[in-house]
Amino acid sequence: MRIWFNKTFSSISSMFENIKKAEIEDSVTVIYTHTNPSTAAFLIADESMVEPARLVGEAYLSWCLNFCKQHRIDYFWPSKESILMVKHQSDFALIGTCVIAVSTPETLALLNNKGAFYHTLPASVARTMETIVVSDKIGFDNAVATLSQRYEALCVKPSVSVFGLGFRILDTEVDSITHLLDGIEYTIPLAELRLGMEKTPKFSELLVMEYLDGVEWSVDCVGENGKLLCAVQRKKHPKAGYGQEIDNHPDICGMVERLTEFYTLNGVFNIQFRAKSDGTPCLLEINPRPSGGFGMACLAGVNLAEVFLQTLRGEKVVIPPLRYGLRIGEISTSVMLPMDVN
Repeated sequence: MRIWFNKTFSSISSMFENIKKAEIEDSVTVIYTHTNPSTAAFLIADESMVEPARLVGEAYLSWCLNFCKQHRIDYFWPSKESILMVKHQSDFALIGTCVIAVSTPETLALLNNKGAFYHTLPASVARTMETIVVSDKIGFDNAVATLSQRYEALCVKPSVSVFGLGFRILDTEVDSITHLLDGIEYTIPLAELRLGMEKTPKFSELLVMEYLDGVEWSVDCVGENGKLLCAVQRKKHPKAGYGQEIDNHPDICGMVERLTEFYTLNGVFNIQFRAKSDGTPCLLEINPRPSGGFGMACLAGVNLAEVFLQTLRGEKVVIPPLRYGLRIGEISTSVMLPMDVN
């Protein structure tokens, strides 16, 4: 079995490591490509090649089709241009390559746009924080005025972003110089944000939301065409350095199962939750890819990569009992990076 992962986030290393540990009938060869010849994941993949830089759209699709044919790829898990690749699954099938799709192109696009995602998600499927989408200063001021009547704290983030980039808590009391000197992270003074909007009257969609100040969960999942096979909840400790805990919150169990069915999720994906002050968990986002903490989740007693491979091969999937309450963490390791893999 030859599986190709194209350019993606560095956290894919954990996925590769657990694929190598998997016990399945066929041997697995992991092929990885990236535009950076010194990416650390090249050290773990069985075969590594550098992708041509700046290829996008149809040109990149053509390159991927040629790559699959030349390297006899059985399964292609796309990250870069994933929506385009999933749209062309039939073209890859003609050359003997199966494109691994976490969901349909339409759903993948929806998951990438948090504003549309929150707006269209039925409350019966999952609970979310109250959100208003804005794209100008007037809309922003109205959203803040409306939500401030119901919530003590508000936050903002771009409608389209990854890794929580752009997330900020609105601060109505402290100015930016105090933030800088005191090392306050992930906050922005409301007055100064409004001042910036006067110079940029129209901007890309921004979400104004109630701020959830409770604990956070990252749930690593394996599904098969809408059926949840396994989900490992990692509850993050509020204090840095205390690691995470393998949890089994019943509300999260229910939401994860319903979300998997509603969006017909497939393969390996990650779902994020955070609690309100009363402990009630709310959905933050669905990531259609392995998470950065994927390796930690596998310490719960199940190799999620192995489960995923078993679904590809049509093998019987047996999930062992998870080790709830386990405290987990990660350590960094120094390595010599490759200079050139061609």
